[in-house]
Amino acid sequence: MSTSGSWTTDAPTVSGPTYPREHHWPATVSYAGVTLAPFRRRDVRAWDLMRRRNSSWLRTWDATTPAGGQRPGGRSMIGQFTYEAKRGEMLPWLVWFSPDEEGQGQLVGQLTVSAIRYGAARWASIGYWVDERWAGRGIIPAAVALATDYCFRTMRLHRVEIDIRPENTRSLRVVEKLGFRYEGLRPRFLHIDGDWRDHECFALNAEEVPEGMWARLGPGIPRHE
Repeated sequence: MSTSGSWTTDAPTVSGPTYPREHHWPATVSYAGVTLAPFRRRDVRAWDLMRRRNSSWLRTWDATTPAGGQRPGGRSMIGQFTYEAKRGEMLPWLVWFSPDEEGQGQLVGQLTVSAIRYGAARWASIGYWVDERWAGRGIIPAAVALATDYCFRTMRLHRVEIDIRPENTRSLRVVEKLGFRYEGLRPRFLHIDGDWRDHECFALNAEEVPEGMWARLGPGIPRHE
């Protein structure tokens, strides 16, 4: 487990990974070869190259705007991401994978915890995507498990939800593997690939996973082949 920031990492062990007691940004979480690290300026070129390489793979699931706006490039996203992260409203993480579990490894995708709310709600939403070359290895389920435990254990949120288009069978397998509870269909919920699209909502409350999310992976931890 590695973290970045000024805190200590003496929190209780959660079925493998451990988590800091307090949230400070920037924060990095790593276990079993999967690392969630802040989106930094030095990563922009690699991120842009990965997005271009995966443009056809991701187009169907990419967020758009009703006015026809285009998805911003990595450089234009950094400032807004950093601003929201420092305010505690977002965790903009890149996903890295190291097959030998040494170092940060290779950039393989992105996971963002967004719409973080405190007060009486204490919830957040998780979104993610993976490089096609690394799909199917269990990396994203591991990344979602790490992020969810960080939200519950460190940020002390109560609810995490994931909204997925019904056609996105690969993403649906992620929430199925992790045991997210199905809550129902949200008609025309988000503007994706040029139109308002239906999404299925999945969620977990903190008390539903007292053992930690990593314990739910079992043999589903990332494969190194």
